[in-house]
Amino acid sequence: MIHEQLTYSVIRGFRPLLLDLHLPDGVDRAPVVIWIHGGSFHSGDRRWLHRTFPRNSVFETLTSAGIACAAIDYRLSAEATWPAQREDVAAAIDFLRANADEYGLDADRLGVWGDSAGGHLALTAGLTSQHVRAVVAWYPLTDIATMDEGVDDDLYSPWLGCWPATNPDRVADASPITHVSAGAPPCLLVHGTADTLVPASQSERMHARLLGEGVDSTYEAIAGAGHGFEGHPDVGALVSGSVAYLSGKLRA
Repeated sequence: MIHEQLTYSVIRGFRPLLLDLHLPDGVDRAPVVIWIHGGSFHSGDRRWLHRTFPRNSVFETLTSAGIACAAIDYRLSAEATWPAQREDVAAAIDFLRANADEYGLDADRLGVWGDSAGGHLALTAGLTSQHVRAVVAWYPLTDIATMDEGVDDDLYSPWLGCWPATNPDRVADASPITHVSAGAPPCLLVHGTADTLVPASQSERMHARLLGEGVDSTYEAIAGAGHGFEGHPDVGALVSGSVAYLSGKLRA
């Protein structure tokens, strides 16, 4: 069953923010994972999956595993700048918790998963919300201050709302690595070693910081894969692996 176009947040002056709630069949009080799409903060929506993903694979693999999936929209960079996107994910968490009984969810077993910009937001949510039990982040930006590896500032300045060099406090606030603490939930980071848009070193740094704080962190380097796992022969298997990870953490 899918509940489409549920309004989870109404913000004066902006479009209503929507989510699609995919529910597994025959599961009472299902754990729930929020899926956060990528698109460099300037494009995409809750229905969009990268072209390398098998069609609807994220939603269908989660529900087949008995896990509900809330695929969310959030404000894009032409609509609002940071920290609007973090606030939107937090609002989605609040909505699912407030409406868990109506939709048969166990919101105390809530995970977040996203790719690219969505991976960044999944990490941010996991590190700043007390309600997240597990995080999966695919090829995320984690440490803006170190993005000097041949990547143009235009990748993130539009959604950040400034040139990084002009506002180090905002850069730090928008970097998930800043928010790592010993109380962080388990995290799975998955990154292609040939990613030229967001270098794999972003996940490597994040993994090292999480381990340094004693957090349960797993890093999977996908050999030869680019951004979006371009060049990898079986992205569907990566989807299944991440769902298995979430299932294990949310059912523990």
